Amino acid sequence: MHKLSYGFVLGYHGCSQAVAKALLAGAPFKQSENDYDWLGHGIYFWEANPKRGLAFAKEALKRKKSKKHPAVVGAVIDLGHCLDLTTEAGVDVLKTAYRTLSIGLDVLGSPLPTNSVRFRRLDCAVIEAAHILAAQGDDFPPFDTVKGVFVEGEQAYPGSGFSDKTHIQIAVRNPKMIKGVFRVDQELLT
Repeated sequence: MHKLSYGFVLGYHGCSQAVAKALLAGAPFKQSENDYDWLGHGIYFWEANPKRGLAFAKEALKRKKSKKHPAVVGAVIDLGHCLDLTTEAGVDVLKTAYRTLSIGLDVLGSPLPTNSVRFRRLDCAVIEAAHILAAQGDDFPPFDTVKGVFVEGEQAYPGSGFSDKTHIQIAVRNPKMIKGVFRVDQELLT
């Protein structure tokens, strides 16, 4: 919602080795536009977490039963006008978007999408509604990025309040906010 605390962040994008090679050579990132994308449509990065990016690439390729090799590339990202879901202001935007989406779908006689453990169709629809509202309003410009924290995985240790796959994820809507791409040093991945 604001630019009070941001500069550049380092994000890590899990992909195949072929895609990593193309990105490092200057190819554009491909936006994800699934109806279940947790932060809506965008180019997904793991903030400050190259190991999690690589683990995601491994999981994704395994799910697809792909013979491709996993990889991760780093990117310097300017969050710009960020829908930051770690702030009250960002969550307030989601509440407004949810109400607007709910009323609109009710008028159409359509049900709201639902979330499951793996597929976040409701969250995606609400965030996409927030983008539509931002584009139609005069209060602030469209969002460049969306940032959220996700608690996933097993407890780090018995009785822990920490989980082993907790992460901050960023969805870049405006590709111009990706200021550079870099190869990730192998020692950061082991």
